[in-house]
Amino acid sequence: MKKLLLATVLLISGIGLSQTKYETGMQKAFDLWQAEKPWEAANLFERITQAEPEKWLPPYYVAQINVINGFGEKDKAKLTAQQEKAQDFINQAKTNSKENAEILVLEAQWYTVWIAFDGQQYGMKYSGKVQQLYQEALQLAPNNPRVILSKAEWDIGSATYFNQSVEPYCKDIQRAIDLFATFKPEDKFYPTYGEGRAKEIFESNCK
Repeated sequence: MKKLLLATVLLISGIGLSQTKYETGMQKAFDLWQAEKPWEAANLFERITQAEPEKWLPPYYVAQINVINGFGEKDKAKLTAQQEKAQDFINQAKTNSKENAEILVLEAQWYTVWIAFDGQQYGMKYSGKVQQLYQEALQLAPNNPRVILSKAEWDIGSATYFNQSVEPYCKDIQRAIDLFATFKPEDKFYPTYGEGRAKEIFESNCK
């Protein structure tokens, strides 16, 4: 019995240590990102992914950094490499967390990068997929402010492209702003971005 109790204590201690290493690593990665060192942060998130292969957040952030830096990239070879890496880590995040609205939003943004890079080549090809992903995310998490914001931003962009009014989507932006005020993350490192972006879009499109 004594040996069993000791083994249990050691196991629990080991779990606690593992969690501490995970939390320390994640915080360091966010600190790097905040210090405008996104690629160093991505490399650390990637190492955490290897050490914690069952978690969805580390691969999600590897993918997100690559997707974010894809917007505005003019070099197709560089963009392709970033997007391929992002897709690999999106797939891993989806494997670890099925039916996750945050991942679906990131996947929609992945397709949007290609549309922004070359609308003529990728607009018709990927627009339907983007819309589908946002609808799926909205069904899974109808009160997630990032889901509402991201879909509304996509809708505003589409309306602007076709010279249509963006007014119908302003209520969605306002709803996202309201929801950000009360949104509680499910995890310490859960995505929390978007409130500033929502206010910026409302100011520039809905006043």
